[in-house]
Amino acid sequence: RAALVAHVVRGLVHAAGGVVVAGRGPVVRPVPVPGVELLRSLGPDAARWALLQPAGHDLPDLDPSRLLSQREDNPLFRVRYAHARTRALMRNAGQLGLAAEPQPESGAYDHPAETGLLALLADHPRTIEAAARHRAPDQLARHLVGVADAFFRFHDRFHDDCPVLPSHQHKPSAVHRSRLALADATGAVLAGGLHLLGISAPEHL
Repeated sequence: RAALVAHVVRGLVHAAGGVVVAGRGPVVRPVPVPGVELLRSLGPDAARWALLQPAGHDLPDLDPSRLLSQREDNPLFRVRYAHARTRALMRNAGQLGLAAEPQPESGAYDHPAETGLLALLADHPRTIEAAARHRAPDQLARHLVGVADAFFRFHDRFHDDCPVLPSHQHKPSAVHRSRLALADATGAVLAGGLHLLGISAPEHL
């Protein structure tokens, strides 16, 4: 776990624009421990999440029934599913000939579901910097869960009265294009964050 955290932190430092300086610190030598076969059975993505998501002073949860569950109570599934949903929206938008266009006007995103998601997206660079500075990939993992949950609130809030994509009875509008841009940015943040943790971000789940 220590070796994995050190490896991820180096990537976070580079992503934040810093330089990794080789110091005279303790050498981490992985040794066989009970549970290593369990980690292998989880697969690389779930195993990495299990080791990186908890704070450094907390023990990882290695329960396969939770880590491999494709339900809402699994944070990793929520993050990856949110990413997959954003990619599906972009594919469907392409079929409709609808392009994402952020609204430059101040106050264009005025609903709490929009502003909440936008605030988390804007905080992403600072989160990466803080995770690198404190050698705490768990901060990034928790941030990604927050972004995913905010995306679902945003998507579900507008699904019936004014969805991200226009339905048959609605023509594409600037509102649709601006919300599509917000979904596209969410997908980029989730994919980028998972990549920094060494976890895949599939476009289909």
